[in-house]
Amino acid sequence: MKKRALSEDRKAECLRLKAIFNSKKKDLGLTQEKLAHQLEMNQSSVSHYLNGVNPLNAQVAAAFSRILKVPVRDFSERLADEIEGIAAAASIVSKAVPALANATMLGPISVWDDETPLDDDEVYVPFLKEVELSAGSGRTVIEKSSSRKLRFGKQTLRNQGVQFDQAVCVTVHGNSMEPVLPDGSTVGVDRACTAVKDGKMYAIDHGGELRVKTLYRMPGGGLRFRSFNQDEHPDEEYSAEELAEKNISVLGKVFWYSVLL
Repeated sequence: MKKRALSEDRKAECLRLKAIFNSKKKDLGLTQEKLAHQLEMNQSSVSHYLNGVNPLNAQVAAAFSRILKVPVRDFSERLADEIEGIAAAASIVSKAVPALANATMLGPISVWDDETPLDDDEVYVPFLKEVELSAGSGRTVIEKSSSRKLRFGKQTLRNQGVQFDQAVCVTVHGNSMEPVLPDGSTVGVDRACTAVKDGKMYAIDHGGELRVKTLYRMPGGGLRFRSFNQDEHPDEEYSAEELAEKNISVLGKVFWYSVLL
């Protein structure tokens, strides 16, 4: 089914960002390939954002802003206001109910580096990312990011029955899982739990593409993929043979998610 075109204001944000990239890429020594590497996504995803195929969200906008060294407000007043609101809300919540904060807020304040100290009751959970095998091939594999990670409280993982070393995070792209998981949402995935229970959400490796779907078992070992946005994304059904042919595998069960409102 053909993807719905972006509204004029959303597309204008993307085109302003593209113009900034084109004007600064020489000075910053950037190509689209290098930009994709720093954003930890494939080149097609970068192209979709720059050309107004996929809408920008706060998390992606913050990443572009950091790499291109420009304020988010230069290309999106809407997202700049949203990010400021998230930061303000995070500050209020952390002061008012620190004991309830099992994970940091998403966006520019959710990504940590190796130099950020952990509290004794916290662990780092790495993100999975798509990595292109070679320039221009279009083929990707899924790997753990060496830099992007999210803080989790150890008790949160224990309550979900998740071993610390089996937890990973995945960023949801596109609108197929709206309204539950809008574009840019983050989910926590238990890699030890790959046995499918009907109606539960799972992260999937679809031939090197990271996807999040609700799964249902089919006779003969097949799987049905279901999106929440079924108007634009109808069910997909794969037999056991097709799963093998298309290199589709279940990475783990979603045990936690967080969205930007």
